[in-house]
Amino acid sequence: MTSPSQTLPPQHLDNDEIDLRQVAAALNRQRLLIGGITASAVLLSGIYAFTRKPVWEGQFQIVLAEKESPVDGGQALIQRNPGLANLVGISGGAENSLETEVKILKSPSVLKPVFDFVKASRDKAGEDTTELRYNNWLKDNLVIDLAKNTSVLDLAYQDTDKSIILPVLQLISKQYQNYSGKDRKRGLSQALEYLDQQIKVYRFESVDSLREAQEFAIEQDLTALQDSDPTPGNDDSDTEISNALNIEGIRVQAANEIRSINEQLTQLKALGTNLDALMYLGQTIPELASQGLPQTLDRIDTDLAILRATYTDKESKIRRLQERRMVLIETLRRQTYGYLLAKRTAAQARMAAAERPKGVLIKYRELLREAARDTSTLTKLEAERQALALEQAREEDPWELISTPNVSDTQVAPRKKRIVGLGLLGGLVLGCGAALVRDRRSGQVFSEEELKALLPCPMLERLPVAFPDRWSITAKLLAQGPLADAQSVALIPVGNIPSNQVEQLQQTLEKALRNRELLVGCDLLRSSNCSTQLLFTAPGAPQRQHLQQLREQLALQGTPVAGWLLLDPALEA
Repeated sequence: MTSPSQTLPPQHLDNDEIDLRQVAAALNRQRLLIGGITASAVLLSGIYAFTRKPVWEGQFQIVLAEKESPVDGGQALIQRNPGLANLVGISGGAENSLETEVKILKSPSVLKPVFDFVKASRDKAGEDTTELRYNNWLKDNLVIDLAKNTSVLDLAYQDTDKSIILPVLQLISKQYQNYSGKDRKRGLSQALEYLDQQIKVYRFESVDSLREAQEFAIEQDLTALQDSDPTPGNDDSDTEISNALNIEGIRVQAANEIRSINEQLTQLKALGTNLDALMYLGQTIPELASQGLPQTLDRIDTDLAILRATYTDKESKIRRLQERRMVLIETLRRQTYGYLLAKRTAAQARMAAAERPKGVLIKYRELLREAARDTSTLTKLEAERQALALEQAREEDPWELISTPNVSDTQVAPRKKRIVGLGLLGGLVLGCGAALVRDRRSGQVFSEEELKALLPCPMLERLPVAFPDRWSITAKLLAQGPLADAQSVALIPVGNIPSNQVEQLQQTLEKALRNRELLVGCDLLRSSNCSTQLLFTAPGAPQRQHLQQLREQLALQGTPVAGWLLLDPALEA
């Protein structure tokens, strides 16, 4: 006999395991609910599919990448100037990725005119467009994507008005082709404007820097000195710059010349009465030689040599020639001395004229360098502007359409079969979910495993409801087994059991127990007076809450429970 202490502990069912057979049984019990929900879903999806306006689609393809073209002189100049190329935006810098281009092509800055055209067309057709927004229109009507691993842009436009699709596609292709050259034109215009401003600035700066250098040169007498041997073909400005920068060389040359003259004067004084050396010294000076004195002395010496071959020095002709020779030699000495002094004075004057205060030449060099730099910058800017002007005049082909805009002859939506199929699938899923929820919320326990877990005693036997004549064998076994020592037995129905099944089980047990008392009912106070208790139930008969209460009450009652029987309608004999 089973005592309270021998009752089985409850087994919790809230785990992650799902018994598919129990799920199938629950769905079968709620099949009418599932059928109703599925039929409603199919009906609603069918109504939606057949009443929705047909949607038409048009599409075209366009190549985003630009074709490579030969580099002309203007482009070569731009490529040699990265800063200018970045400003223009046509070379030198990193190009935008194709993904960025697609994002830009989806932006209102490109497609806003198309959206305004669609909105105006719908207004004209009598549609209410007050709630129409650009983002919603872009999301619902346009499909813009790059073909995989290419620079080809696939564009599709959908609308319920078939007549508007082709004009919209043509307008979009026009906007895209205009956009393809928009950045280049804007960049060139900005670059030309920038260069015009810089040319204007450097034109004034170059004039000012040249004027400042010239005024400084005039103040410091840097252009007054002339090159002793100017190069033919040089203009005045080059000569002035050359003279100004060679002032130090002129000063050194004058100093060396003074030193040479002083040495010649010293030698002239050292000659004394050495008339022959004096005569030959005068011949080395071109200015004196050009006056004819050395040549005259040579002729006198020649005449003296001829006369001495015939006459003695006492001859009057020889004495007159000697006197004349002495006079000429003295004249040559005086002229040589005077010429050297005058030449030294001139060299001293050039050296004095070439001397400038400290820092004047350095400043003048800086002024000249600044003037040359401004002039060179101006020349480069003018060349760059000319190159950009040529680049601006060159026309570039827009993005190429590889397929013309076209409209499909078949509608793309609604897809009636798909909608009805999705309605059927959704109805089944929703119906099954609702069935499981309804079955669970009903509180009825159908699972044998759950009954075993909730009842506080072991299951003794399963009785086929369809074959009550087979119950007698089980009743006899119970009478000779778990109920053998019981003088009185309480038969307690658990849940809503049909009365005919209760009476049938009562009669069967009475025959098996013979003269022992059998009490049938749900009153646990009366059944507590019996020796033991026997529970019986059927799938779906008890409520979970009732089973929990029964378990607690039996624990408080303390009367032994032999076990419980399951009246199974699905069990075959």
